[in-house]
Amino acid sequence: MDMKSTNPILISIPERFESERLIIRAPLLDDGPLVNAAVQASIDELRPWMPWARNVPTEEQSEVISRQGRIHYLERSDLRMYVIHKETGQFIGSSGLHRIDWQARKFEIGYWLNTPHSGQGYMTEAVERITEFAIQELQANRIEIRIDASNERSIRVAERLGFTLEGTLRNEKCDVYGKLSHTRIYAKVRGAEFV
Repeated sequence: MDMKSTNPILISIPERFESERLIIRAPLLDDGPLVNAAVQASIDELRPWMPWARNVPTEEQSEVISRQGRIHYLERSDLRMYVIHKETGQFIGSSGLHRIDWQARKFEIGYWLNTPHSGQGYMTEAVERITEFAIQELQANRIEIRIDASNERSIRVAERLGFTLEGTLRNEKCDVYGKLSHTRIYAKVRGAEFV
């Protein structure tokens, strides 16, 4: 089915694609242990930014989340993607296209990195490839990255990839500690940042 379909579930979307060093793919059954090990290794870095990381999930909870991600991918309601190292098979992190508006072709990229793999450019590579995928395969008109204004590492990823800072939502939400925080909105739009 082509991209003009009015029903997103009929849109053909590849289950996986690659970048230079990475495989980026939809969640599979039995991914829970892989994801859980990464969350446990990264919990201290994830906790300030990810509300779901307040408590370390069990392996079973991680499997449930992965299976739900698989269902959402098939429904086209949310496109969670796992980032895997091509050569080693190691779980690098999680990303994907969220808060999808199929009519407007608007997507939000979210991401988190397995801490032992930080500082090697993997997430920048993954987000760049997911952005290309959204533009080329899904005919995106708008791609956003929303980042807590204190999350310098995530901000650097967006800026490194040429996303434009459109604004800051002040006192937009409470962070994981209950303190009001600001959210930066970065975006790329068809006709401006991509053709």
